[in-house]
Amino acid sequence: MTTPRAVTAVRAIKVRPGRSLELPEHLATEEPMQIRVAGPGQAAVPLAVTMRTPGHDFELASGFVVTEAVAAATDIVSVDYCQVTEITDPEARFNHVTVRLGRIWQSDSPVRSFAASSSCGTCGKTTIDQVDLGGGGVPPSAPFAGSLVPGLPDDLRRAQKTFERTGGLHAAGLFTRGGDMVLAREDVGRHNAVDKVVGAMVLGRVVASGADHLLTVSGRVSFEIVQKAAAAGIAVIVAVSAPSSLAVSAAERLGITVAGFVRNGGYNIYSHAERIDLDA
Repeated sequence: MTTPRAVTAVRAIKVRPGRSLELPEHLATEEPMQIRVAGPGQAAVPLAVTMRTPGHDFELASGFVVTEAVAAATDIVSVDYCQVTEITDPEARFNHVTVRLGRIWQSDSPVRSFAASSSCGTCGKTTIDQVDLGGGGVPPSAPFAGSLVPGLPDDLRRAQKTFERTGGLHAAGLFTRGGDMVLAREDVGRHNAVDKVVGAMVLGRVVASGADHLLTVSGRVSFEIVQKAAAAGIAVIVAVSAPSSLAVSAAERLGITVAGFVRNGGYNIYSHAERIDLDA
């Protein structure tokens, strides 16, 4: 058995003016991954199924559990793929990930069990109360230099190695106050890429304080991305595209600065502008 790959080789007919030719092509892999949760002595219970690009699966599962308010980062003891004996198809082992907690988990708690597509992280959340996880938000922090913002999307783009091969992936990156990239993660889903970044923080693969780092995303900013950033304590989100109206209202409430439409040296600040120092 081998773990799924992030890139899948296919054949495609490439049509160009006056000619066509069948040639090899590479696509971003999209496969389902079931996230399960278990407490001490408990059998693993399915929590969600998300469509994702294989790779950094443990980070994705850990980040999801934290950003969906299922458990705190300190509750997570270990993460692993399911045992072959637990499934009927051994080849599917690497599409099942269990997050094990250090406390008993009540499966009848108000957790939103849902199937999430790679484009919609809130699919299956049937009420506004279920979607809005609340939380205390991100406390005030020192401002970030405004001169750093325009270059962040380009830096993230250069780190997208799988995108270079496929042209079909979103990305999220964590940057320091000095503009240095801490890590970048790619996925067919915007929200999955963010969960992978948060999961890396949760699992200690990067040592980062959310209040002193910026989250940069390759697409638009949705409500859920703001909510996930808040769960990780990340104070600033920078995006190539625009936020949604609900994302901005959530960012205002949760104390998060959102900068969007970053292009051609300029950008818009939609919330908590006091955290961006335009003179620095």
